[in-house]
Amino acid sequence: MSNQVEEFNAYRERMNDKILKDNNKIIKRIFNLDTNAFAPGALDVKTKELLGLVASTVLRCDDCVKYHLETSYKEGISKAEVVEALSIATLVGGTIVIPHLRRAYEFWDELEENN
Repeated sequence: MSNQVEEFNAYRERMNDKILKDNNKIIKRIFNLDTNAFAPGALDVKTKELLGLVASTVLRCDDCVKYHLETSYKEGISKAEVVEALSIATLVGGTIVIPHLRRAYEFWDELEENN
């Protein structure tokens, strides 16, 4: 059985390194903005991750969904909280997000199995 969590993280790290190595100011600033946007502020990290998960699901970005699922898992967000957020995403996004919902469940299950 392949480990999609490890494969995703290895690919993401390798490609991010490659992208950032080009030293493009705009891309570097976008990466930095993304990092800072999810830091604690008026909203805590947990809330921001769940918002990111909902937005990513509605926008149908599987890589983004995986990223926010893994970060949510590391932040101690429960499966029940993730499922509730995903239910909101499905309501907002409609039935077209159901394939992404399936992959999100599969990825979360693997996160739980690996830890």
